[in-house]
Amino acid sequence: MQQTKNNYDIVASQYDWLSKVVFYRSLENAQVSLLKYIPAGSQVLIVGGGTGWILERLAQLHHHGLRITYVELSGNMITLSQKRDYKENTVDFVNLPIEDFTPDLDYDVIITPFLFDNFVPERAQSVFWQLHNSLKKDGLWLFADFYYDKEKSRWWHKLLLKIMYSFFRLFCNIEANSLFNMATCFEQGKYEVLHKRFFYFDFIQSIAYRKPV
Repeated sequence: MQQTKNNYDIVASQYDWLSKVVFYRSLENAQVSLLKYIPAGSQVLIVGGGTGWILERLAQLHHHGLRITYVELSGNMITLSQKRDYKENTVDFVNLPIEDFTPDLDYDVIITPFLFDNFVPERAQSVFWQLHNSLKKDGLWLFADFYYDKEKSRWWHKLLLKIMYSFFRLFCNIEANSLFNMATCFEQGKYEVLHKRFFYFDFIQSIAYRKPV
């Protein structure tokens, strides 16, 4: 049976360890730097949250009052996430690809940690507009992902991307083989940049966007 695309089941138990071996704490720091923008009492949608450590970091800032929808394709990642200590926040775990998820409400905050690097451009754009339509006007989109600019990035960024995509295509059936520039989608959606920071020698970007009213 063919493996589901973009499914991290095989590497779930080792994913956080692997990320730290390569990137130290840069993947984590890129996401944590955005969490301060989340208002108390928010309805939050997290897409592709992985092992769920982000739930504990959110709980350090907000012990209660957050209503979180946690959408993750990997069942093994969901299992790990359910064991996290998210205090008195409410978390609804959804084990589906984001394309198959239909929310019954609009969200104050959407978090997409290293999600779009999995998708070919057509699917990345489709998922972007799907999520855009689920975010309230004036809502926040917290975006963290890898960054590559062929004119500006370091030579080894391209090599590292190639290695990463080869590895995750082999073990997780990742559909993409290169990064799509998601900035074009946010520009089309007329999002305002509230925060932008780079990590790991400018290979990782962390951006807080605000949706227009």
